[in-house]
Amino acid sequence: MALIVKKFGGSSVATAEKIQAVAKRVLQDTQPGDKVVVVVSAMGDTTDNLLSLAKEITAEPYIYQREIDMLLATGEQVTIALLAMAFHSLGRPAISLTGPQAGVVTNHVHTKGKIVDVTPRRVLEELDQGKIVVVAGFQGLNGLGDVTTLGRGGSDTSAVALAGALKADSCEIFTDVDGVYSADPRVVKSARRMQEITYNEMLELARLGAVVMQPRAVEMGKHFGVPIHVRSTFTQQTGTIIREVYTVEEKEFIIRGVTHDSNVAKIAVLGVPNRPGIAYSIFSALADANIDVDMIVQSIRNLETNVIDMVFTVALPDLAQTKIIVEQAARQLAAAGVLVDEAVAKVSVVGAGMFGSPGIAATMFGALSEAEVNIEVISTSEISISCLIKENQVTAAVNAIHAKFFPQ
Repeated sequence: MALIVKKFGGSSVATAEKIQAVAKRVLQDTQPGDKVVVVVSAMGDTTDNLLSLAKEITAEPYIYQREIDMLLATGEQVTIALLAMAFHSLGRPAISLTGPQAGVVTNHVHTKGKIVDVTPRRVLEELDQGKIVVVAGFQGLNGLGDVTTLGRGGSDTSAVALAGALKADSCEIFTDVDGVYSADPRVVKSARRMQEITYNEMLELARLGAVVMQPRAVEMGKHFGVPIHVRSTFTQQTGTIIREVYTVEEKEFIIRGVTHDSNVAKIAVLGVPNRPGIAYSIFSALADANIDVDMIVQSIRNLETNVIDMVFTVALPDLAQTKIIVEQAARQLAAAGVLVDEAVAKVSVVGAGMFGSPGIAATMFGALSEAEVNIEVISTSEISISCLIKENQVTAAVNAIHAKFFPQ
C-alpha cells in the first residue's frame, strides 16, 4: 500500500477523451490499497484562451493581477470536475478539490505566488474514505482569502508540495515528453534522455528555460526530499528521476543540458549617472513589484561625463510593468533614455561538473562563433553559463552548442 501523487499537464488532459484516458491509466497503475492524489492543469490551451479574452478587455491585463488570478484559476476547476466524473464513471469514487480546498496556502503575490504552507487535512480525510482525490494545480489561497496562481508550470509545484506535505511515497509528473532531455527534443533531434539528474542541475535548467519542470517545483522536491519522476502520459516507459545524488552512469557528463528561453526581454537604461545608490534605486523598485531580474550588466559609457549604461533582462509577462517602473526611475535620474528589445532569447549550458573544468565557456562561445551567432550579454553561475542572443538564432545556437558537448 502506497500514497502516490500523480500530476498531469494540460496536453495530457486537453480533451474529454484524454481525460478519460488519464482516469483509465491511473486506475491501471493503482495497486489494491493505494491512496492516490491526482493534480491536474487546465485543459490544453485553456489558460492562453483565457488570457486572450482578457486582452480583448484591456491591452495590458497583467496590470490587474488579482483579477488575472481569479480568471486563470477557473481553468483547472473545469479539469478537476471532469476527471472526478471520469473516475466515477469507471466505478471508482473520487472527489475534486480546488487548491484552497486542498489546503494550499500562498503568499500575497499574484500571478506568481509562492506556496508557504500546505495543510492537506481535507485531502487525507477523503483518502481515508477510499476516494481518489483530484486537486487543481497552479492555485492556492493567500492570507486575505484571495485566490492566487503560482506562475507558469505551477501545477508541478502544487503536486510536489502536496507530495511533501502528505509524506507521499512517490511523486510522478506526467507530461507530453518521456523525461528530461539534454536539450529540447523539438529543437535538437539528437537530444538524449537522462536517466537521473540532481535537484540543483534540474533547478538551473528549469530556471533557464527548460519548461519540463517549474523551478519552484524542484525547490519543493529538494526541500522535502521527494524524488520526482518525470515521465510520459502516453507510454509506460521509465522517464527521468530528479533526486539529490546520482546512482547511475550520469556522473560522466560534465554538461547535463543545453536550454533556451525566448520568454525574455532586454532593458537598457542609458546614460545613468555613475554614483553610489543608482543601481539600488532601479532594482529595489523592481523588487518591490515582485519582478525578477536576470543577466545584469553595468558598463562605462563615457569616461569624461562619468555616466554608465545598465542592461538587464526580465520575463516577457513582466515587461509592461517593468517599463513603467524603469521609465519613471530614468526620469528621476535624468538618464538619457530606456531601450527595450523583445526579439532576444537566452541560451545556456548547465552541469555540476563544469565547476573546476576549464574550457567550458570557450567551447560554448566557439560553437556560437561557428554558427555566426553574436553574443549580447553573458552571465554565469557555478553550474551554468548563459548568453543573450537574437531570438531568430535560437535554433542554430542550441544545435551548435549541443553538438559540441554531446557529439554523436
